[in-house]
This record gives sequence, structure tokens and C-alpha cells, in this order.
Amino acid sequence: MRVVIVDDHPVVRRGMAAVLGQLEAFEVVGEASNGKEAIMKIADTQPDLAIIDLILGMESGLDLIAKVRQQGACCQFIALTATPDKESFKKAKELGVSSYISKEALPEELVHALQMIGKGRTYYDSRILEQMVGVPTERVSMINVLTPKETEVLIELGKGLSNKEISQMLYITEYTVKKHVSQVLGKLNLADRTQAALFANATGLVRYVVN
Repeated sequence: MRVVIVDDHPVVRRGMAAVLGQLEAFEVVGEASNGKEAIMKIADTQPDLAIIDLILGMESGLDLIAKVRQQGACCQFIALTATPDKESFKKAKELGVSSYISKEALPEELVHALQMIGKGRTYYDSRILEQMVGVPTERVSMINVLTPKETEVLIELGKGLSNKEISQMLYITEYTVKKHVSQVLGKLNLADRTQAALFANATGLVRYVVN
């Protein structure tokens, strides 16, 4: 997977490039320190993935992602943030950002996010999820109303799996998966499978293991 790194701090760019250099599946094909450079670099290199800091000096990384999307780029995005907030988190999801990670995350977490994206899934930093979703204790206890199978389905939703993947993982039909998903959403008062995935991560149901 070809990657472009966009951050206004050279040390951060070099650090991420060093992390990616250890992964055979990823190749850094360009770096940029601001929006103008990023747009040119992405257009020139046509990367599969762009890692973008949400604060580029006086510029917005989310605005940059929106511009790149408008220009027809089809790469995926990882959003890096030092100060997560609900508005930027919501906008990142609306823009289809594949991953939203704290700049304080360990290198292992970045590697895991990259591995998940490489498999076509999404990854959100669990600490940011707790902050953004703000699941209260009483909501966590609601998990007890789920059946064991519904809980298993919720966990797989938290990993970003599709209904087909869940059916293969749990050895049940896609129809049964859809039924369980519907029951999970109803019992936990969640609007959609995205909220279910966020809930599963924020409550600690999902525990990723870095290979």
C-alpha cells in the first residue's frame, strides 16, 4: 500500500515514515507539510492511503481531505489529532476517514490501524472513542440484556466486519446475522451499525491484538 504522510512537523513525519518502513505491505511515496504540498503530492503519486494531521499550522486537515476528495482522489485517509473533539470526529466520519487516531498513540497502535485498513476495515483509537462516545456506566451494564450470540455479533461489529464476514466468523447465515444486528441495535437503543461499532469499542468489548 502506497502512503503519503502530511504533517507540519518534520520529526513527526520522519517518525511515521520509520514505523512504516518496518512494514513490507506499506511504502511511503511522499511527504507534505501543508495543504498545497499535500494536494500536489497526492495528485502526483496517487497513493492508496494518506495520513493527515488535522491541524496543519493555520490549516485544517479535514478541509484538506474534503478538497482531495472533491478532486477525485480515491485514497483512504488516517486522521491524526492532538486535541480530539466531537465536531472533528463527526466530520471525519462523514468524510469516510478510515481511521481517527491520537498523536499520542504508540507506534504499535498506528501499525495496527494500518493493518486494519489494509484489510478493508476501519480503526478508531479506543481512548478517543471513550471521549467522543462518552458511554456512561449504566449504558455499559445494558450489555447484560444481550444474549451470548448477540454479544458475539456486537464484538464483530466493533471490529468493522461486514454481515458476510460475521456469518463466516460465527458459522451462522447472513440472515441470522442481520436479525442479531437488529436486535442489538434495538436493545441498546443505537441508531445504526456504526454506533454499535463505536459502542463495542468504547465499552471495552473489543480488544485488538497486534500481530
